[in-house]
Amino acid sequence: MTVTYKGLWKLLIEKGLQKQDLVNHAGLSSATVAKMGRGEPVSNKVLVKICDYLECSVNDIMSYE
Repeated sequence: MTVTYKGLWKLLIEKGLQKQDLVNHAGLSSATVAKMGRGEPVSNKVLVKICDYLECSVNDIMSYE
């Protein structure tokens, strides 16, 4: 089972945002965003930061396949 962040990338597109906005406004490092781009797991703290910034739930941004 692998982590996928397809929901996150789709949500960013819908809101007219880019991955760099997660670095600039959600307080993530570029390394963390790159890690997510490769489908690697990240901490719950990172997921909470993203959800706070995008005003969504964890289920909206990630899933397991």
